[in-house]
Amino acid sequence: MLERFVEFWNNVTPAQRLVTVLIPLVFFWLIEYIIPLFAFDKGYKKLRHTGVNLVFLLTSFVVNLLLGIVTVAAAAWTADNHFGLMNWVAFPLWAKVLFTLFIMDLFAQYIPHYLMHKVKPLWRFHVVHHSDTHVDVSTGTRHHPGEWIIRESFTILGVVLMGVPTGLYFMHRSFQALFTYFNHANIQLPKWLDRTIGLVFVSPDMHKFHHHYKRPWTDMNFANSFSIWDRVFGTLVYDDTKKIRYGIDTLDDSLDENIGFQMKVPFDLSVQVTQPEEEQ
Repeated sequence: MLERFVEFWNNVTPAQRLVTVLIPLVFFWLIEYIIPLFAFDKGYKKLRHTGVNLVFLLTSFVVNLLLGIVTVAAAAWTADNHFGLMNWVAFPLWAKVLFTLFIMDLFAQYIPHYLMHKVKPLWRFHVVHHSDTHVDVSTGTRHHPGEWIIRESFTILGVVLMGVPTGLYFMHRSFQALFTYFNHANIQLPKWLDRTIGLVFVSPDMHKFHHHYKRPWTDMNFANSFSIWDRVFGTLVYDDTKKIRYGIDTLDDSLDENIGFQMKVPFDLSVQVTQPEEEQ
């Protein structure tokens, strides 16, 4: 069974990869109608909001394509040259699968995410994601193209150092997409279930605190899939979701769906982009 699963990812086609990304996006988009966490204000139009955020996804398409080619080449290089941890240590197949999912959440998600909050030039790209005042599943697609360059650069580093095979890299990408849509989705799970999921994985409530408009919550819960990274590095928070307010206090909320403004934020130094203030 596991061999067949890995073989699928070794031979996955672009169309199949697209399907593995679209299915959870559509699924959680529909579930939001049934069990919403927040009943947003009248200014929120779900279709329009989704359309705006999908524009960000489309603008990142070329960047993703080009860097994806580089990452696949890096994975092939590690295999050909027997480089990286998984090429140096005899992992059983099940361990390779689990190790890839686990360690790439650190390299591709936690580390670049943390740095984008701590390094001001990087934060200017990432603030576009945080400026969304109505966080839902489509927010998971809302990234400035420059942010993808930052994230995939660390992904390449992880692939090379860990010796991640090409097939498992594709598996990792789909796994991360699943959790991105899951933890951004505007869904309300029973609190006991959300907290139970959060013992191992990043739950929907858990990630919502990261989208609060002020610190310290904005600077917590950086992981995308496994909550253990936030536990290990002391960046985990869990509180009452009723206290959450989305957006970022250093940008005008009314411009959150202004694509032109959002795209120029990283480059227009007249736009003052600072870290959000501490909650008083």
